[in-house]
Amino acid sequence: MLLYLSGTYYALYFLATLLLAVYKSQVFTYPHSYLVLDLTLLFLMGILEAIRLYFGTKGNLMEADVPLAASLVLTVGGALLSIYFLLWQTLVLWADSALSAMLFALHGLEAVLQAVAIAAFDS
Repeated sequence: MLLYLSGTYYALYFLATLLLAVYKSQVFTYPHSYLVLDLTLLFLMGILEAIRLYFGTKGNLMEADVPLAASLVLTVGGALLSIYFLLWQTLVLWADSALSAMLFALHGLEAVLQAVAIAAFDS
């Protein structure tokens, strides 16, 4: 159920972050190269999230360790990217901080539950 919630939240996160990037490029002085970097990382994060959710769902339904472990590794990568958007992107607005903090919290909760599920599937 948490994977479903995370997928829905990420779709909204992606759209909101994309709209915020457009807003920041119009209202603030946002260097073109940094805008390209932020948008590239956002699209990379979208691909990573889709693969992560696929492996997480597959591993959970099949009660298989390998897809769930792959999803756990990708969860760590997604968490690092959410930290980038929380702290290190070129221009961080209040809305960016709120959205990214919630995404990071979801990633943390999912990582803990995935580790517990892997341990339960092994025994």
